Amino acid sequence: MKLYSIYFAILSFVMISCNGQTPKSIQKTDAVSFSKKIQETENPQILDVRTPEEFASEHIDKAENVNWLSDSFAIKAAKFDKSKPVFVYCKSGGRSQKASAKLAELGFTTIYELEGGILKWDAAGLSKPSEKIIGMSSQEYEKLLHSDKKVLIDFYAEWCAPCKKMTPYLLKMQKDLADKVVIIRLDADKNKTLMAEMKISELPTLLLYENKEIKWQHSGYISEEDLKKQL
Repeated sequence: MKLYSIYFAILSFVMISCNGQTPKSIQKTDAVSFSKKIQETENPQILDVRTPEEFASEHIDKAENVNWLSDSFAIKAAKFDKSKPVFVYCKSGGRSQKASAKLAELGFTTIYELEGGILKWDAAGLSKPSEKIIGMSSQEYEKLLHSDKKVLIDFYAEWCAPCKKMTPYLLKMQKDLADKVVIIRLDADKNKTLMAEMKISELPTLLLYENKEIKWQHSGYISEEDLKKQL
């Protein structure tokens, strides 16, 4: 009985470990390699798994919108050829990871997932150049840095989970530390020109300036305690 229990425990562990692994059909790919693979593929199947609104504002050439958040994702994905490569991307990588796992489950044999999403694509300079300024210009941004205090710029997005987690304490710090530091929060989706020019490819991204020079920067979640140490 004891040996049976040990065997069952080992089997359960192996099954859990296997389930946690990324399917072999999925290949996480950096922006430049993702672009090259698309160019090398005849009639590439490119899936933009963001919302229709996000897709309308900007998307990779020849991509088709298959919204991961839609109830019809699996139905729409079924129209693509499972035996041919499929290229998947979203904004920063969260939704494309889930979508890729679902596509593997549906039987797609070769899935290229854009690591870091279209943020990394833009930062790599792969987006089509546009003369239209979306949001703040670089000149307007520079004016924000004119201060005798330290200036902390927070690039965030409404859909970004770490950004949401940091928002309450950042808003509190804006008031509590107003005599020491100017905290400015900029919505990445509303300031795409700045994001591209500054090559910001992760959210949140924090930039701390002193006398208009960057003294510290950080991408990803940071606790209130750790941030205060930098200020």
